Amino acid sequence: MPENDLLQPRRTIELDPDTIDAPSRAPFVELGLVSCFSFLRGASDAVDLVLTARALGYDAIGIADANSMAGVVRVHTEARTLKMRPVIGTRIETVEGFAFLAYPRDRAAYGRLCSLISAGRMATLDGEWQEKGACDINLAMLVDHAEDVHLVIMPPRDLDRHFTVAVPSNVVAFPGSTTPAFGPYRLTAPFPDLLRHLRAMLPGMGHLAAAYLYQGNDIARIDRLDALARANGMRLLATNDVHYHAADRRPLQDVMTAIRHKTTVAAAGHLLHGNSERHLKSPAEMARLFARWPHAIAAARAVADACTFSLEELQYEYPEEIYPQGMGPQDYLEMETFWGATDRYPHGVPDHILATLEKELALIAKMGLARYFLTIKGIVDFARYEVDPPILCQGRGSAANSAVCYCLGITSVDPAHHQLLFDRFISEDRKEPPDIDVDFEHERREEVIQHIYRRYGRHRAGLCATVIHYRPRMAIREVGKAMGLTEDVTAALARTVWGGWGKEVSEKHAAETGMDVTDPHLRRVLKLTEQMVGMPRHLSQHVGGFILTEGALTATVPVGNGAMPDRTFIEWDKDDIEALGILKVDVLALGMLTCIRKCLNLLEDHHDRSLTLASVPREDPETYAMLRKGDSLGVFQVESRAQMNMLPRLRPREFYDLVIQVAIVRPGPIQGDMVHPYLKRRRGAEQVQIPAPSPEHGPPDELSSILERTLGVPIFQEQAMKIALDAARFSSKEANRLRKAMATFRSRGMVDELQDMMVERMVDRGYDRDFAQRCFNQIRGFGEYGFPESHAASFAHLVYVSSWLKCHFPAAFGCALLNSQPMGFYAPAQIVRDAAEHGVQVLPVDVNLSAWDCTLEVTGLANEAGADVSGRQDRHIALRLGLRQIDGLPEHVAAKLVAARADGGAYADVAELRDRARIGPAHVERLASADAFQSMDLTRRQALWDARSLVAAPDLPLFAHADERDEGAERRRAILPRMPLSEEVVADYQTTRLSLKAHPLAFLRASLADRGFVRAVDLRARKFRSMVQVAGVVLIRQRPGSAKGVCFITLEDETGVINLVVWPDLKEKQRTVVMGARLMEVRGRVEYDDEVIHVIAHHMTDATRELHRLSDDLLRPVIARADHVNSPLACGKPNPRDDLRTGADDPHNTQAAGPVEPWQPPGPGNRECGFHGPEAGGHPRDVRIIPKSRDFH
Repeated sequence: MPENDLLQPRRTIELDPDTIDAPSRAPFVELGLVSCFSFLRGASDAVDLVLTARALGYDAIGIADANSMAGVVRVHTEARTLKMRPVIGTRIETVEGFAFLAYPRDRAAYGRLCSLISAGRMATLDGEWQEKGACDINLAMLVDHAEDVHLVIMPPRDLDRHFTVAVPSNVVAFPGSTTPAFGPYRLTAPFPDLLRHLRAMLPGMGHLAAAYLYQGNDIARIDRLDALARANGMRLLATNDVHYHAADRRPLQDVMTAIRHKTTVAAAGHLLHGNSERHLKSPAEMARLFARWPHAIAAARAVADACTFSLEELQYEYPEEIYPQGMGPQDYLEMETFWGATDRYPHGVPDHILATLEKELALIAKMGLARYFLTIKGIVDFARYEVDPPILCQGRGSAANSAVCYCLGITSVDPAHHQLLFDRFISEDRKEPPDIDVDFEHERREEVIQHIYRRYGRHRAGLCATVIHYRPRMAIREVGKAMGLTEDVTAALARTVWGGWGKEVSEKHAAETGMDVTDPHLRRVLKLTEQMVGMPRHLSQHVGGFILTEGALTATVPVGNGAMPDRTFIEWDKDDIEALGILKVDVLALGMLTCIRKCLNLLEDHHDRSLTLASVPREDPETYAMLRKGDSLGVFQVESRAQMNMLPRLRPREFYDLVIQVAIVRPGPIQGDMVHPYLKRRRGAEQVQIPAPSPEHGPPDELSSILERTLGVPIFQEQAMKIALDAARFSSKEANRLRKAMATFRSRGMVDELQDMMVERMVDRGYDRDFAQRCFNQIRGFGEYGFPESHAASFAHLVYVSSWLKCHFPAAFGCALLNSQPMGFYAPAQIVRDAAEHGVQVLPVDVNLSAWDCTLEVTGLANEAGADVSGRQDRHIALRLGLRQIDGLPEHVAAKLVAARADGGAYADVAELRDRARIGPAHVERLASADAFQSMDLTRRQALWDARSLVAAPDLPLFAHADERDEGAERRRAILPRMPLSEEVVADYQTTRLSLKAHPLAFLRASLADRGFVRAVDLRARKFRSMVQVAGVVLIRQRPGSAKGVCFITLEDETGVINLVVWPDLKEKQRTVVMGARLMEVRGRVEYDDEVIHVIAHHMTDATRELHRLSDDLLRPVIARADHVNSPLACGKPNPRDDLRTGADDPHNTQAAGPVEPWQPPGPGNRECGFHGPEAGGHPRDVRIIPKSRDFH
């Protein structure tokens, strides 16, 4: 599942700075420039602005986003690439309505500006918690932070506009005003009259900005501004108030303005700029425009020259701590490390481990990183020892290459045992901070985050930002709305793009909806949408990257409030942080750790087994046997389609096999064509050969130590790097360039250079060209996504633990999975089904038996026939679904229900539950809809009848008797027919997203069988590559980036799952079916290998409408006489569900059905339910006859 569907690869200038000459000095520098980080205002990003500025002849470029420093690092980085000087500043916009360009002269002034923005973003003017994204700054705050800041005031569009400001009492008031003798007072006056007051309040405000924008009155306006400036001891400063890099971006800027003001472009009026002149103009053109005022051009250059601050001056200082016995951080780190080593190696620390530790510690000392390592250890120790119960956590990533991290307890993988590469973690040559990622239980990570805030203070600690960009679906909705398209039209266009698969909304997408692609307005909307895709929408908080500083963090970067309570984050993202060399502490959330913790707790409660991550029995044959069958639903990292398919082929038998399993299904090995050679060698179908150089260039075993464990095939990033060093003889500097390129191949232009360098050097030394090329292709694949061995080893540990729990305690594992949702690939329905297939008895939600979470119960029932119970140690345990499974039932309501039941025993009827638990009728009805009253021998329909007859609990005793009289008006219980089983199943899915009674396909099987459709369980019996027809509910859609456009769809019928492969041409031809179907009928060829069965799709049909036939809700109701309700009449008309047969009569259908009309398609209703196109209707409750699939890309 992607971390965030709205993240965008970072655009960078694809040039080598060493090949570029510095530009000559320009007479003018543009300072009034906003980038796209003035959200929905600036219509160009740093790359376009800097490239255009260099092409126009600038040697320096300013950046002044509105109340923000979010874009300064990007402008700084790109400008440095082109040998230009970035002038760092911001545009301060006050609550009084003034706007100032603010450029700091030095580091201290920069810190004051950051503190000013932070103050506005963290608190309102009244001192309350500020809402996310808002920034309230008044003139008084600016006055307090304006020392050594060049302030350039931006005049309003209407120079005679009135403003209201608080003026100090020593300023002479206008005659006749009622001014107090002392203290500030509020003064309302036109802009020219206020300018002298502002000048007195802000001594650093030495310039008044002017822009020549071809508005018809430019000369007169600028003359007036020049006179105002002179009259107030200021100078005129030229700017073009730049909002985009080129004039053709003006329409996009208009759309952004309309979106920001929640209107349409047609209705925006004067909110829009009058023309497209606010683009970046050359210094020569600006000099021509301001030929009448040459001093304004000189002023802009002078301000830029005076502002010498650079982001390179940000000397990062890690927080100082007080260590025991007066020790320094390095001494304390060494003591903790060797103490931890004795714990890790209780039988004595091996000599080679001691040597490794000494080497690592020496490099840590040389780079001054001891405090960083101790901080991470402190956070891990808090989670393990300072909270009760402890929080499961584990380090991963490149940190697992470090023996120091292992001995400190940060990571769980012994790097000496796995021959990992410390240089990949820390290298003296790279001069970059290390990156230690620590995963915590996802439900308890907030405790760790708040601990960090408490320990370091919000002024010294903040989360990194994540930039949320426009993706196609969001872009077409907002652009279309701004351009006047109706919501139906934008929704139809948005539906043609599925999640992150799409990169655009093109005419082809519009044609799929039946729209006229020749319509000029529609084509204009599509063009603007294309430009909007990739633009920043807003900032969000990073998943867990913390920045800690010794001094105030707010003096380094502005800090703002997050949407979550008590969360603050900085304005820079992880790439900005890395570019500036700032250390980041990653406090990440991992759902599987939550699941494992809950499962271990269940084992202790129900099996009297106290286990930890480290004490789970190792190398268990039954666990590996389960994995070899591809039985890994819910298991960490190996539950995806690709991983499930790989398990029977790789056939793991030991822990290192799991390390390879985790890493091999990644773009690196796949694009390097390393997967098939490895599998062939593993099966013995291909001889293991380790490539070697020619004798004159090196020993024959040059790569043996690198490739021996992976049968001569490079699988991991470390191996690719070692091959570059040893076989291609890369220098450490060249290897560092290669390492950087791994993460930036998608955006950097050195691919060909590095490829030629590596491949040709290897060939020159006698290596086979094909092998050399595949090694480089693998490195290129790591640029997309790949695992280093250290990371794979850390994850493999969790793979094994979760596999062992699933193998031996499937009830506890399934229970923990359900209680840890949302996480993983599969919805609760599939988790429950998998548990049942492993012999676990799953019991329904019940008001007298269920807690909020799912629970385990002792049962004497035997396991279901045909269930896989091999390895089970909990055959006497059943899984009871919890109240959390009921959609729409809040946890606090469930808590009241459980508490009242604990105090007074089981509930006898619906009314008693309402009265004792004191919950409202709506929630009682929700419980009845979920069939949660079975312990009272109430059917769903009877429970609903009783629930809907309740009167809300009285607020006053005065009304109690009247309510009792109303409730008791009809003492005789109504005799209601049972729901048909098909409708029971539909109701289950609508309320709990799963059904224990039957699968929806069971009711359609008879008609499907009549048409020749094959069940999932029967596919292996079909002839290899024979044509088959299958049908199933869509569970998962995947289109991995490494699959070259192939789409993988998982269907489910009543007997199992069907793995569907959809080739790119068919996917494009039947996009609507692929993206929208909930129930799919497929014709294709069946193929199978080992334990894996696929159907290669040839044609797909959206059969979602068949699901409507399962629900009585969609039948036209017949109004019966009131006296017939208790005694419904038999009817001879055919039931529209008569063909929904399971092969046996419904045992519940013992009473005659009431009169019904023949089934009709759904009428107008909820068009956003996702089952049908915009031309169809639907019933409000058909929104989720079947829950949505889980889609990954």
